[in-house]
Amino acid sequence: MKILVIAATEAEIALSIKHIASIATEVKPLVFEHNGHVIIFSFIGVGIVATTYNLAKMLADETYDLVIQAGIAGAFDRNIALGDMFLVRSDRLADMGAEDGNSFVDIFDLNLTNADEPPFTNKLLINPYSAAELGIQLKEADAITTNTVTGSHDSVKRLQKQYPTALESMEGAAFHYVCLCEGVMFAQVRTVSNYIERRNRGSWQIEPALKTLNGFLIDLLIEKTNVPAKKP
Repeated sequence: MKILVIAATEAEIALSIKHIASIATEVKPLVFEHNGHVIIFSFIGVGIVATTYNLAKMLADETYDLVIQAGIAGAFDRNIALGDMFLVRSDRLADMGAEDGNSFVDIFDLNLTNADEPPFTNKLLINPYSAAELGIQLKEADAITTNTVTGSHDSVKRLQKQYPTALESMEGAAFHYVCLCEGVMFAQVRTVSNYIERRNRGSWQIEPALKTLNGFLIDLLIEKTNVPAKKP
């Protein structure tokens, strides 16, 4: 099995790399072999543009059995506890469109593209693989992706009215878009580090969220590579 693990920044998966390096053979920087399986780690940059370009380039050069995007996210729903972890079922581009006074009109309602134009399904970028198919035991959630992290009461209110969803990140929809276009099996996993509100880093729980994220990621990678790979 060949697994690609990506994150926007090195800090998000540093603990996982350190652990995998302690049990696997590093064949070249950030590429490890364990029981005949290969795990590749990559930091592909923050935001939609960097994610789209760098991931598309990687998938054009190599074939992977599974691509995992690991990161933290903000939560709209206060019933979600900080530190909760999710498998993102669907993602969407939440700020691609036009302002119309105090309203926002997305690219689909602007008739710039069709809501079901592949890889979209009713405006959404849906992962076609179930948690069971992915072998990932996590709660599932829907997410939105924005170029600008939401940080005002008015923006939160508008987004929740227009796109009632659980999580927000800066890369998820780009990840889904590229993987759907390339037909690769993929999983976006996110741990909640903060609530989406007026920007207040003092209330964020980034370090605990990263610890939870990496604990899960380490267990998942070990589980998927513990059985020796079958020889061709």
